Amino acid sequence: MESRIPIRFFIITFLWSWIFIGIAIIISHLNTGDFSLMESGIGLLIIVFGACGPGVGAIISIYTIDGKDSLKNFLKSFLSIKFGWKVWIAIFLVLGGSCFIAWIMPEFFGESRIQTFLPSVYIFPLYLLLMIFFGGGQEEIGWRGYIMPHLENKFGLILGGLILGIIWAIWHLPLWLVPGSSQIYMNFFGFALSCIGYSYFFSWVIKASGNRLLSGLVAHGAANAFIPLFPTLILAKNVKQTRFWIYCIIVLAIGIIVVLARTYRNRKYAV
Repeated sequence: MESRIPIRFFIITFLWSWIFIGIAIIISHLNTGDFSLMESGIGLLIIVFGACGPGVGAIISIYTIDGKDSLKNFLKSFLSIKFGWKVWIAIFLVLGGSCFIAWIMPEFFGESRIQTFLPSVYIFPLYLLLMIFFGGGQEEIGWRGYIMPHLENKFGLILGGLILGIIWAIWHLPLWLVPGSSQIYMNFFGFALSCIGYSYFFSWVIKASGNRLLSGLVAHGAANAFIPLFPTLILAKNVKQTRFWIYCIIVLAIGIIVVLARTYRNRKYAV
């Protein structure tokens, strides 16, 4: 792989996503009363289209830089679910476990429990599928599926993951202007820390699965699906977000452990 970073990927990704989210922001602020864009079908559709930006950026970049055959091979790489049992377990144990710990821990210090946001635990499998393909998982076509190897090749595992984590967090910024989005209740710095941790972990998932890129979508979708099952965010302003900060720190710590282990392993086998 060339060390040159395909900047067009970032340009297309940000333009596509920010245009759609910009439309969502305009619609939200043009309406008065109790209208919530995020609770309407059209609003969610706009946000979903916006989240396709990294995938669109990857597809256009591959087609224009490497050609149609390379694009076909790239898309075919998403067809396998043979990640290996260790990867499947890691995805659900690490992401589900960290979310559960952040959700339950404050109760030991006197905080009341936040009830699950899902109407029933039995719809979790369906919700997970929605998150994988439409609720954030689709971002991984571009982030870890396409651009991450370029950044790791150019800057190394640690710096490459850090750069992408920061860029990924910045890409989300317009959501803080969309009324009804969960981001308006989050501290951006904490969110950025979690993006860095996720970036390291999702990259490891793909590598450990034998570069089966669908594993990145599954990991991202699982991360998003567990949050309403074990809520780590109170949907209110001017309140302590203890669970949110615990979760961000846990995710960052997991990511750092994973990337340091990968770095050590690579240096060990390079000797």
